[in-house]
Amino acid sequence: MHPPDTLPRAVLLLSGGLDSTTLLAIAARDGFAIHALTFQYGQRHAVEVDAARRVATDARVAEHVVCDIDVRVFGGSALTSDLAVPKDRDLSAVRAGIPVTYVPARNTIFLSYALAWAEVLDARAIYLGVNALDYSGYPDCRPEFIAAFERMANLATKAAVENGRSIAIRAPLIDLSKAEIVRLGISLGVDYALTTSCYDPLPAGIACGRCDACLLRLKGFAEAGRQDPIRYATA
Repeated sequence: MHPPDTLPRAVLLLSGGLDSTTLLAIAARDGFAIHALTFQYGQRHAVEVDAARRVATDARVAEHVVCDIDVRVFGGSALTSDLAVPKDRDLSAVRAGIPVTYVPARNTIFLSYALAWAEVLDARAIYLGVNALDYSGYPDCRPEFIAAFERMANLATKAAVENGRSIAIRAPLIDLSKAEIVRLGISLGVDYALTTSCYDPLPAGIACGRCDACLLRLKGFAEAGRQDPIRYATA
């Protein structure tokens, strides 16, 4: 095995949730030295930042940066304002339309920061954990967005324009269901007890079990034939 300083570098967006933690295991399997980037952006479910720290420590990433930005100044989302987080929705409704939990331009903002760090690191890949259940509702989780951002990235950086060092946006979960992601993560040794997915956790950090993110996660574990190891207030 090569020592970490000889491995190619990748920047990985790490939220501390099920998807991004699985993504981290994939990037490690792919042979990258992982520089994990987590955002504290004013989200009501800020307990995910603590989960990201647990995951990064457990995975022994090359570096983990928690970046503070505050999109609450714009609002427009149940995750960054006083709008109510939807609860107990039928899962067919979750996939219909763009939900109020959409944070305006969030992935564009996050990827822009990741791109800047990738250029400084001379990283050739950025890993993003969007998947099929997300992109049905969120426009910045869809394949055409990922492809467009990658094209833009290779027009916008000195590394690409002057030195020909292109950057790839890797979204290996994009066509997978939650059940497939759970199975893949388990095969790669992911400890999902370290993670959290809830949009509206209780003050103690316990997942509500009723928001869209909890319902999709629970459905994924059930369809994978596995028990979700985290605690829920109701499930």
